[in-house]
Amino acid sequence: MTTSRTATLRIEGMTCASCVARVEKALKAVPGVADATVNLATEIARVAGDAPTAALIEAVEDAGYDATPATDEFAPGPEHGGPRLWEVVAGLVLAAPLVLLMLVPGAMLPAYVQLAIASVVQAGLGWRFYWHGFKALRAGAGNMDVLVALGTSAAYGLSLYLMVAHGGGHLYFEASASVIALVLLGKYMEARAKRETGAALRALARLRPDRAIRLDADGRETEVPADSLKPGDRIVVRAGARLPADGEIEDGASALDESLLTGESLPVQKQAGDPVVGGSVNGEGRLIVRVTVMGEGSFLGSVMRMVADAQAAKPPIQRLVDRIAAIFVPVVVAIAVITMAGWFIAGVPAETAIIHGVAVLVIACPCALGLATPAAIMVGTGLAAKHGILIRDPAALEEARRIDLVIFDKTGTLTEGKPRLVAMKALEGSEDAALAVAAALQGSSDHPLGLALRQAASDRGLALPAVAEGRNIAGRGVAGKVGETDYLLGSARAAGEAGIAEPEDDLAPGATESLLLAGNRLIARFAFEDSDRPGAAEAVVELAARKIDSAMLSGDRAAAARTIAARLNIADVTAEVLPGDKAAVIGEKRKAGHRVAMVGDGLNDAPALAAADLGIAMAGGVDVAMASAGITLMRPDPLLVPAALDLAAAVAAKIRSNLFWAFAYNVVGIPLAAFGLLSPVVAGVAMAASSVSVLGNALLLRRWHPARKA
Repeated sequence: MTTSRTATLRIEGMTCASCVARVEKALKAVPGVADATVNLATEIARVAGDAPTAALIEAVEDAGYDATPATDEFAPGPEHGGPRLWEVVAGLVLAAPLVLLMLVPGAMLPAYVQLAIASVVQAGLGWRFYWHGFKALRAGAGNMDVLVALGTSAAYGLSLYLMVAHGGGHLYFEASASVIALVLLGKYMEARAKRETGAALRALARLRPDRAIRLDADGRETEVPADSLKPGDRIVVRAGARLPADGEIEDGASALDESLLTGESLPVQKQAGDPVVGGSVNGEGRLIVRVTVMGEGSFLGSVMRMVADAQAAKPPIQRLVDRIAAIFVPVVVAIAVITMAGWFIAGVPAETAIIHGVAVLVIACPCALGLATPAAIMVGTGLAAKHGILIRDPAALEEARRIDLVIFDKTGTLTEGKPRLVAMKALEGSEDAALAVAAALQGSSDHPLGLALRQAASDRGLALPAVAEGRNIAGRGVAGKVGETDYLLGSARAAGEAGIAEPEDDLAPGATESLLLAGNRLIARFAFEDSDRPGAAEAVVELAARKIDSAMLSGDRAAAARTIAARLNIADVTAEVLPGDKAAVIGEKRKAGHRVAMVGDGLNDAPALAAADLGIAMAGGVDVAMASAGITLMRPDPLLVPAALDLAAAVAAKIRSNLFWAFAYNVVGIPLAAFGLLSPVVAGVAMAASSVSVLGNALLLRRWHPARKA
């Protein structure tokens, strides 16, 4: 019985955007396939559905390409994916005398020498174009190889005809040989550049050590493959070693370098009981760690998966490119035929008309179109991960550049999310008794206010009473029975619904308050204060410098929310919002004409993150919040918000510039070639340059670094 899954295949033989379109079409035609995306830059196909892998591979092979299961998607593709260096050098050396002597008046190699050199290049070094072109045509498709094979064969065949029929004269062997040599050079440089675009993801993969030291039950240390570790295993991590898995420190203390995972430059102090993540470096001391998570479920695994998913996905603009690529080769062949016919009708010699048609075939290469978007996304998402920013959805790149309003959730985003009890007042009984009941109601809750109450009760050494029928009331608080009394600990809204008026005075100015009710009586009040998160105020200033407004969204009472907003210079504050209503507030802002980014970290932020034009999840948030966000920040630093918007906009701009140049080469080059203004040699240079320039432009993204405009 098959189940829905995602299969990953490595595709060999793709050369351009037309190949991508052909492979995707073939995969989507397989019964059981829900969707398929193919990335030319990574040469990876990801297929969703329940189709057997064997059927997928067969479909790819029927389309004219080779496919194998990608056991390690994060490993670099095969080094032999492009032409080898010796092939490039041989092609250039052989073509050089044909081209150079053509430039010298009166100098020309004997016809049979030209034929010999061109034949070695055409049949020897050019075999790959014939083979891949034949497989594409057999599958009913066209690609770059078809264009190169047709163009160079026409130039070679024309020269051979002139040599046999007329005994020599002006031959065009230099065109066929030089085009093949230049295309091989371009493909070699392209293959190297493609490997560079995936360098960041492979750097993340290298953070996983191959070996680990497991501590057996008898205390013996045994070196084992890291992949063999299981949750519950205890491992020894020596100073300077990388952690092979996520876990919790059982013994020892150290400063861990997590910079390659979170972008945090300073080592993080850890001690017994603290969680640690695989891939971080133990700076000092010996640690004993109990393994909690391995593989893709680990922090490093999830980071790599999110980056890989983003690189495999396609932004909306790529859909237009895919539609163009699907018809590109047939259209180019038609233009070449029309060019030859037009020149022949105009009265030029047949060989001249053919050469102009050859130039059209050679310059019109869809390689750059296929590489423009994935190359920029690969470099950009890898660079983002290096700086602690995960771009999960490529569509976020387009949205980021349009954002004009950033709405921050308050607790845990603009504040530390670690409130402390600063004041309390018992209206009935003693403060200690009220605090004990309030802390007991929170039970094992991980809500920040619950943690603060339990910490305060612990500091006073209070014994907590037993609670029966404990329950959470969404957006309002917690309730339960202590002895024979029903208690409710919650917000002013919860008290109001119980018929209790909100106190008119403040226990502490601007503090967050919780009220303890016994039945329908208010018996105690608790006031909490939270610290502003470092960088929060500066992040607001940075956004303002980019002409982006900031707003705050909070379930806290209005006085507390406005106090914090005032410190951070945020004028737009919406407070006392129930979790289910946050998305509605986002919707109202969007209806007012704003392009909204929502920044949050909690479970109740997930609907708002999904409702916004762009969701940004803060590190430390729950998985559902991260899954609802297009961008995830790997450390809780508000300054990463403007940085993420800057980088996403930079990647989107690079995609647009890449596509501009990819289209420009063809829009300008094809007419020039058709009108006889480009020789096949120059066309070959331009075609090779198009792919390399697009990849080089994408690699320029690596110079990006977070900039402060304020």
